[in-house]
Amino acid sequence: MATSTRSSGMPANKAPRGSLINDPAARAIFFQILVLGGVLLLGWYLVSNVMENLARQNIATGFSFLDREASFAIGESMIAYSPANSYSQALLVGFLNTIKVAVLGIILATVLGTIIGIARLSSNFLVAKLASAYVEVIRNIPVLLQLFFWYAVIGESLPGPREALNPLPGVFLSNRGMRVPALGDDPIWVWVGVAFLVAVVAVWFVARWARKRQEATGQQFHTVLASIGILVALPLLAWLLGGAPTALDIPALQGFNFRGGTSVSPEFAALLLGLVVYTASFIAEIVRSGIRSVNWGQTEAASALGLHRGTVLRLVVLPQALRIIVPPTTSQYLNLTKNSSLAVAIGYPDLVSVANTTLNQTGQAIEAVSIMMAVYLTISLGISLFMNWYNKRIALVER
Repeated sequence: MATSTRSSGMPANKAPRGSLINDPAARAIFFQILVLGGVLLLGWYLVSNVMENLARQNIATGFSFLDREASFAIGESMIAYSPANSYSQALLVGFLNTIKVAVLGIILATVLGTIIGIARLSSNFLVAKLASAYVEVIRNIPVLLQLFFWYAVIGESLPGPREALNPLPGVFLSNRGMRVPALGDDPIWVWVGVAFLVAVVAVWFVARWARKRQEATGQQFHTVLASIGILVALPLLAWLLGGAPTALDIPALQGFNFRGGTSVSPEFAALLLGLVVYTASFIAEIVRSGIRSVNWGQTEAASALGLHRGTVLRLVVLPQALRIIVPPTTSQYLNLTKNSSLAVAIGYPDLVSVANTTLNQTGQAIEAVSIMMAVYLTISLGISLFMNWYNKRIALVER
């Protein structure tokens, strides 16, 4: 009588190991390596072909041109610049101008878009319809056409410097831009700015402490009043310790233009206004849909507790809606930043404008375009990283 393998205590024969080609994991790694090798080979071929063609036509390559004299002026600059500076300095000016437009545009578009989005949900018929008309009209007109429109309005509707409008003392509006008084040349203003930054950090720590205190004890702390006090007190203290200077640089008409003070050029104003108005129309729809996504029972429960409508929106609805609002809003921030490259069409010296001038003078198109691509990629990745961090921070934590 034959005995089974189990009854005799003999181990069962193991199934023979299959070859690597039948292993799904091994096949996946093999094909990934194959595709990566193909991509690298294609890249090597394209680069070597381009370099060979450039060498055949005696076209210089490399980034050594960045140290040469730029020899062209830039209308607006946040740092000291003259035509005698290098191309690298000129590109830095264009980069800072792009950052200025992007940061201000994101802040203003967020504020305007939030207001319009909430207005679309208003129980007031006129307010809701006006907000809806704004969204439907603005977002269906190409942004480039809107930039042309605002540039024409600002540049052609305002008078020349000699007939400039003077709505407030020291403020002048003309087709050369807006001139406003500036702070006098005193080193104390630097320390006032440092004090303000310190105050912002202090406000963040106070808000964090207040939140932990409320979670532990249930007692609320008036963070708004405390924050305003800190933001005002520290810069004011630095100003007083520095002698409390009050001198202002008042603009005055000299010849055919104003001198003194600080100015906002028509190009910058048109670019900023066009980008803010256009992007805000999309953010408004994102805010509206985010608020709509919050269960109506949340609003009813908060109203039953006697909370004011504005308080319900600020403390109950918006914190929950942010989970849906933040991801698509990130895309709008990226679009605004990239759309700022259209500034070249109205003469604002952003990165693209300066890089195009550099390209035309040096003939090194590949390097100039590579710099633009690298800068916009870095800015976009920075915005994405920050917004992803913020999105994780406001995410609901399950208990």
